[in-house]
Amino acid sequence: MSYDVVEYTRHVQTLLERGVSFVTATLVGIRGSAPQILGARAIITSSGIEGGTIGGGKIEAATISHAQDLLQNGGTNCELVIWNLQTDIGMTCGGEVRILFEVHANSTWPIAVFGAGHVAQALVRCLVTVHCSLTCVDPRQEWLDKLPDSSKLSKICAESPEALVSGFPMNTFFVLMSKGHATDLPVLAEILKQRQAPYVGVIGSKQKASVLRRDLAAMGLSSAQIASFHCPMGLPIGNNTPAEIAISITAQLLEQRDSLVQRSC
Repeated sequence: MSYDVVEYTRHVQTLLERGVSFVTATLVGIRGSAPQILGARAIITSSGIEGGTIGGGKIEAATISHAQDLLQNGGTNCELVIWNLQTDIGMTCGGEVRILFEVHANSTWPIAVFGAGHVAQALVRCLVTVHCSLTCVDPRQEWLDKLPDSSKLSKICAESPEALVSGFPMNTFFVLMSKGHATDLPVLAEILKQRQAPYVGVIGSKQKASVLRRDLAAMGLSSAQIASFHCPMGLPIGNNTPAEIAISITAQLLEQRDSLVQRSC
């Protein structure tokens, strides 16, 4: 192979952690003469070769170009290409190669958690173990400092968290668990006014949900907007400890994410 499995794995892990889309190109078939051994592999991003090689020269240029076309245009996750080195690539050797292109598009799952209290601490620790891009917002820096350090997690200290809502991607999942009703309400109202988020959840009881819906109605939000958030949130499993509440919320987030994927297929 063009470089060992340890280096390959390291490159892939780095790109995944950075949220960079990439293509792996693997030489899976050779007929006649070819500039690399069977199994040669390269990792290609929009910037070019990230690691490995398919053989250099014209064949590598063609491989990079094709991989970048796949990244730009989408439409397939896996494609086997057969190239004649003379007629397709313009090389003098008369061989044929088969290259398997596998696209690993960045499909980051954005989640915004408003609040960094006890349940949020447990929830963030659950969420950093799955493939997502996580942001935690709280006006208390000392609580943000207690959160784990992770390349998947951004910590934002803000006195007016509701002002940050517009800056999140439209496909963001929102989880509200701040100090209480008075701090959850303005963030919730901003979310519901600005967008139809794929998921909005507020920690609390059915009684809190009733109060939130009453206050949102008084603020002029529509019945559809008011009905679109989860409160209580999380699946009906476990007990009321922060750890088990966090697991139930994580499970509901995964359930909602997967249902959206299934509906889009």
